[in-house]
Amino acid sequence: MALAAAFLWAAYYPLVLRAGAGLAPMALIVWPFLVGGVGFSVAAIAQGHGGAFWKLWGDPIAWGRSGLMVAMQLLVLAATYLAGPVDTALLSLVGDVVLTPILLALLFSEGAERIRTARFAFAIAVCTGGSILTIAASGEVRPLSGVAIGVAVILPVVIAAFFLATARATLRTPTAAIGAQSVLAAGIVTLAVAPVVPGGIGALLPNSAVATGALVALGVSAFFLGPWLYFAAIHRAGLVLPAVLMAAIPVFTLLLSWIFLNSTPPILGLAGIPIAVIGAFLATQGPNEPWTPHYEDRRIPEVEPGRSHAKP
Repeated sequence: MALAAAFLWAAYYPLVLRAGAGLAPMALIVWPFLVGGVGFSVAAIAQGHGGAFWKLWGDPIAWGRSGLMVAMQLLVLAATYLAGPVDTALLSLVGDVVLTPILLALLFSEGAERIRTARFAFAIAVCTGGSILTIAASGEVRPLSGVAIGVAVILPVVIAAFFLATARATLRTPTAAIGAQSVLAAGIVTLAVAPVVPGGIGALLPNSAVATGALVALGVSAFFLGPWLYFAAIHRAGLVLPAVLMAAIPVFTLLLSWIFLNSTPPILGLAGIPIAVIGAFLATQGPNEPWTPHYEDRRIPEVEPGRSHAKP
């Protein structure tokens, strides 16, 4: 599930640059949010979680998650244009693989014992190193300057904060309801501000059938199926393992860029793929306690240091 989510998120970068060419930036933000939000809303209602979905609209914390999602997407889109798809995938890697487990241990004392082990540190180093080798050897990395540097610093932190906050929220509220409110609210907010940005509402209109299909594909893959699979993986294996498997995002991005953007990776770049896979495999070894949702409690149970949310 986590690897499938990584593939769907990796497809975002080349899809924006290839199929989204000629579209205004706001169109690439608003429509995918709305499409993904509708998908999550239908799923929430179909699963009988409509009440939980509506209740979230009055929750300030839920709106805070939506704000993080808007900030994350604005930064991802800016990084894609400023630094390129491969560099942006690397920044996502830092947020998912490195910062998320660290924040989980520091803020909630969860998984700290595992993260401190030499084996896990070695696995993270191998996984990250393989991905960096693949990117660096491809020659796709661009030097950063000006605004791009600021984006590169902030983006990983926002990614880690959003997914950690959302993952913990899904322990007390169904994932479909959380996703529906977060993504749909993000779409409504960005749609509301569209008239005051350059191009106005007119910039939101797709300029071709291909562009329309690209916007729908972005919404379904990056803002509905991707998050759905990712949080389902967290419920099965806890937060650390799915976060580590996001190391596959740069690898998938490079391969998809090769296919759709005619960016051919060298042999050394391809060598980084099995290294990243081996590192991810090593990181998965050992117990992976699931995060069992406790919807009936409507709260997150107290967590002892080093223990997970799983029920005994």
